[in-house]
Amino acid sequence: MNYACPICRQMLTLDVRTWSCANNHRFDCAKEGYVNLLPVQKKRSKDPGDNKEMMLARREFLNQGYYQHLSDRVNELAVEFAANASAGLDIGCGEGYYSHRLHDALNQHNQFSLQGVDISKSALRYAAKRYKAIDFCVASSFEMPFSDDSFDFMLRIYAPSLDEELHRVAKKGAILITVSAGPMHHFALKELIYDNPQQHIETPSVISGFERLHGENLVSDLVLLPSNDIKHFLDMTPYSWKLNDEQKQTLIAQGLTCQLDFKIEVFRAS
Repeated sequence: MNYACPICRQMLTLDVRTWSCANNHRFDCAKEGYVNLLPVQKKRSKDPGDNKEMMLARREFLNQGYYQHLSDRVNELAVEFAANASAGLDIGCGEGYYSHRLHDALNQHNQFSLQGVDISKSALRYAAKRYKAIDFCVASSFEMPFSDDSFDFMLRIYAPSLDEELHRVAKKGAILITVSAGPMHHFALKELIYDNPQQHIETPSVISGFERLHGENLVSDLVLLPSNDIKHFLDMTPYSWKLNDEQKQTLIAQGLTCQLDFKIEVFRAS
C-alpha cells in the first residue's frame, strides 16, 4: 500500500495495526480492516458521505444484481484496455460491489491489487469486513491520501473528483474508466418529480491530463416488481428526498419501470 499522510504528505508505514509517518501522525486500523485517513479538521460534517441507511439500501439493491450489467461492462473494458494493470484504485468505492467484481476480473489476467477510497465510514465498514482482498481507506476524493504516480488503473463511478488529483496519483499511461449519467438515466422518476424534467447533457467528458480513448452508453430498462427492492432503489438515491410518502408507497405497491442510461468513458493518463 502506498498511503501518504493526509496531514503532512509524508509516507505512512504500518506497525501492527497503526499507520504512522515520520512526523508521528498516527492512524489506527478499524477492527474491520479499513483505515480512516480523513482528519477531523478536514471534515465538512460529523459523518460525511452516505449514511448507514443509504449504504444499506444500496447494498441490498446491488446484491440483487440489478446493476450487474454495468459492472460486467466496466470489467470488460478494464480487461480490454488494462489487462496488464497491477495497481488499481476505485474512487468512491462505497460498499465495494463494483470493487470486488473488478478485482476478480483483472486478477484472471494479471496479479492485480486494488485499493478503495470513499468518504463514507459506514460504507467502508461493510466493504472492508466483506472483501478482505481489497484495501480500503476513508478519505476525500478531492484530496486522496496516496503518493504521486501510484496507480496504473482507476475506476470512478459517479464519484466527484478533481482532475489534478486524478492525474497526480496516476502513473503515466494509466487507464481511467468513468461512469456517469446518460441523457435518459432514471427519466421516468424525473417525470414524477419535476414539471419539466431535463435530460442530462450528452457531450464527451474532458479530464485535464487524460486522453479520451472510448465512450459509450449502456442503455436498458430497469423493471422492479412491487417489493422492497423499490424502496431500496429510492433510498439509495437523492430521489428519496424529492418524492413524498404517498408517491413512494404508490411505487412500492404498483411497481416501477424506468430507464437506465450509463455513460461509460475510458481515458489514458498523459
